[in-house]
Amino acid sequence: MRKPAGEGGLMAGFDSGSTEFRMLRSFSASIGADPLLVQGAGGNTSIKQDGVLWIKASGTWLMNALTGDIMVPVALEPLLDALAHRSEAAEKAGQFTLEELNPRRLRPSIETTVHALMRQKIVVHVHCVETISIAVQANAEALLEERLRGLDWAYVPYRRPGLPLAQAIAQRLKPATNVLVLGNHGLVVAADTVGEAALLLQRVTGLLARSPRPASAPDTDALLRLAIGSDYRLPASTAAHAVATDLASCRIAASGSLYPDHVIFLGVGSAIAGPHENAAAVVARSAVAPMSILFPGKGILMRRDANAGAEAMARCLADVAARVDGTARLNYLSPKDNAELLNWDAEKYRQELNRTGVTLQ
Repeated sequence: MRKPAGEGGLMAGFDSGSTEFRMLRSFSASIGADPLLVQGAGGNTSIKQDGVLWIKASGTWLMNALTGDIMVPVALEPLLDALAHRSEAAEKAGQFTLEELNPRRLRPSIETTVHALMRQKIVVHVHCVETISIAVQANAEALLEERLRGLDWAYVPYRRPGLPLAQAIAQRLKPATNVLVLGNHGLVVAADTVGEAALLLQRVTGLLARSPRPASAPDTDALLRLAIGSDYRLPASTAAHAVATDLASCRIAASGSLYPDHVIFLGVGSAIAGPHENAAAVVARSAVAPMSILFPGKGILMRRDANAGAEAMARCLADVAARVDGTARLNYLSPKDNAELLNWDAEKYRQELNRTGVTLQ
């Protein structure tokens, strides 16, 4: 969708080199480099000005916000109109991009409609592990009520990212709402300046923080023996082993998928090795070679072709599970939820960018 960029057009008066825009890019890179806030291509930030919503491109990494051109301009009012009329066009926000300012022809984030709905100028969406560890619990809203009292927040039960999530948010959003906790998904904060958004993010994550359970050190010698004769290797991050060396975390992981990016980058659920199984044996009984294999009490192995996105999500699983009480009742994504994610064009696009390495540029 082309929009006028000259005098009187949507871009009139917008300065992508403005102080606020530069601050957003710097803040985006900062949170993108923190694995407790953002993992891989997850999370997104945006800024609104003069009828344009600049938002992180789908599949790109926030940590590259200062070194790469990852922000995409979207015509705000046409998108909001499509959303208000429940038009299918709102599902594909790429139809509303200002192509003359998008030379790489990147797609806007799959969360663009969420950012558009928030009235504030700056919107920050993160996959904060502190938030997710609460948002996956059956009594998440009650737990949040205790911790977020006094803030203008709303809890939104899980919906597929994109238009279904935006519609669910619209039902709970009030004019003053500036904090959203998304069930089985993450956190959104919004403010009128980058500085205010940064402070709000710090405040909310601090209120939701809890210490992770300590985990035993991985048995890397045993893992290397278990990898013999297979296409598996040790993970890039030692922290990823904790999901298997802590048995409570291992039980949590064994029961299914807790959030969308796990499904997209690691597959549905987690593969757990039996007491006498090596990697080759687990693959032999699996329909598809799993991206990672958990060996209880020892650690994990990653498939040799696992890319940086999968590596980031392997660590994320360990970080989230370690912050969930082992006796908590959890809401796992259903088979329908998993199928929606895996068969969704927007996520197939993001997976392809991740597979080919575009996300790392």
